[in-house]
Amino acid sequence: MRGQSVLWIKGIVVVHARGGEPAELVNKALAGGLALSAIRWTSSGLMRFEISVSDFFRLRPYLKETGCRVHVVERRGLPFWLVRAESRIWFAGGIFLFFAIVFMLSSLVWRVEVDGNVKLTEDQILQAAKSEGIYPLQWSFRLKDTDVISRQLVSILPGTTWVGVEKKGTKVKIQVVEMTTPDQVALQNPRHLIASTDAVVTQIVAEVGKPVVRKNARVKKGQTLISGLIGSENYSRTVVAKGVVRGLVWYEFNIEAPMIQKIKVYTGEKKTKWHAVIGSRALQISGFGSASYSNSETIQHEEKVSWRKWSLPIGRMKETIMESEMQERELTQDDAKSIGIMQAKAELTENAGTDAVVLDEIVLHEKADNGKVYMKVLFEVEQSIIEELPLVQMQGD
Repeated sequence: MRGQSVLWIKGIVVVHARGGEPAELVNKALAGGLALSAIRWTSSGLMRFEISVSDFFRLRPYLKETGCRVHVVERRGLPFWLVRAESRIWFAGGIFLFFAIVFMLSSLVWRVEVDGNVKLTEDQILQAAKSEGIYPLQWSFRLKDTDVISRQLVSILPGTTWVGVEKKGTKVKIQVVEMTTPDQVALQNPRHLIASTDAVVTQIVAEVGKPVVRKNARVKKGQTLISGLIGSENYSRTVVAKGVVRGLVWYEFNIEAPMIQKIKVYTGEKKTKWHAVIGSRALQISGFGSASYSNSETIQHEEKVSWRKWSLPIGRMKETIMESEMQERELTQDDAKSIGIMQAKAELTENAGTDAVVLDEIVLHEKADNGKVYMKVLFEVEQSIIEELPLVQMQGD
């Protein structure tokens, strides 16, 4: 038993001897002091025996004398086990290192998001969070308890009633609830509400003050609509006139609408580039070379690696460069007319106010010439027609 243990430590080689005189090879090797064991003939007529690694290298002279050749069919023992273990150790070490890196990356804070802030700037909140140990590339295990951080941030950030801190994977989200203070109403001087333009009144509601015109009345620009002077001649006082007055206003537009429209289209030619993404950095790995497009548009699509509930800061990004060109499209006179009127309405709404409503449009003149449609259009619009006039300007009357 002890001899077998010694052989296992030295290393054992199982060989097949072929050609020449295998029996004579065994006899001469034994006579020469080589330790051979488990000697037998195989079913295929080959001599099989076991020999230690050190004696295997001393077998060469006997092979030459007998004309035999040996083929190693099995290796056993400590030296061979160490060789196999070394390769497996490197493999196991690589797997361990991979999971260690993934664990380290998932243990870092990669992103801090702020939500709910109105008066406070995001930089103010991030600076306060940094003072409490919350910032990108911070170790998760170094963070304080979220309840403790929340209380500290409430005491640091002015005007906050509650600050919630939530950690999801590699992301920390800070939810801010600010104090709601009533808006301070600015002191206003007594005033009239007067007409901002010529119009026909369609609605008048006086909240404060005395209405001096009626519905369907035609008013001129500057005419008083709601007076800030109430009471009789002997007992009168001034107030801040408030109310709603809407009226019909007419606008005349000279419109030029081109009958040839330029539009951007994709030709179908494209070039794709792939990038490896680590954190906020991207390294291009394919699609090298510039795209020889005179006009193009670039579209990026990023994919992050996720493991369970964690979103890891590694992934890939696909960048597609698509060739584009400008093409001319010929419009009919009716299409060009519709586009011109629609653009005029948009301009009208911007000038008259978002609450303005276009009730009617009348084309007074229309002609097509030199690839354009020329029109004179009258728009009927219902809009607010009030304008403030401080009473202090009328004290000399």
